[in-house]
Amino acid sequence: MLKIVYGEIENCIHDVDTYFYNVYNKKWFEDELIKKMIFDIDKSEVVSGYLIRSKVLGDISPDLLSSGVKTLILLFKDSKKILNASNCGDNCAKWILEIAKIKNITINLYHIMDFGKKDFDVKVKILNNNIFVNNMRELIINSIDYV
Repeated sequence: MLKIVYGEIENCIHDVDTYFYNVYNKKWFEDELIKKMIFDIDKSEVVSGYLIRSKVLGDISPDLLSSGVKTLILLFKDSKKILNASNCGDNCAKWILEIAKIKNITINLYHIMDFGKKDFDVKVKILNNNIFVNNMRELIINSIDYV
């Protein structure tokens, strides 16, 4: 299930880059889903937990990945915290839904993220009003007052 809370909330991680740098585990990069997310979002290949091969930046460490990918990795591997997913572009939305199929996650948003035209294949709940939504139309109608 994906839970979304809009606007300012307590105990939300806004500085995902710093948080990621201090908590990530090199073993996380052995996971196939993480490798796929990094390749899709950052167009980069995981060589090891120490080395990412970027077409743009060359060989980099994981702490130089984009904020969007770092947010996705944290949602998947360290979901104890609520993360500001407004750090993510809409290109991360499909991955947020994919992670929510595997485990319950809660994200914080300051905008209406575009989760695509299809009906959601995972439960999505807006915590501001405790309403479940099934698609983007319902998400927009039930979120607009909070952004």
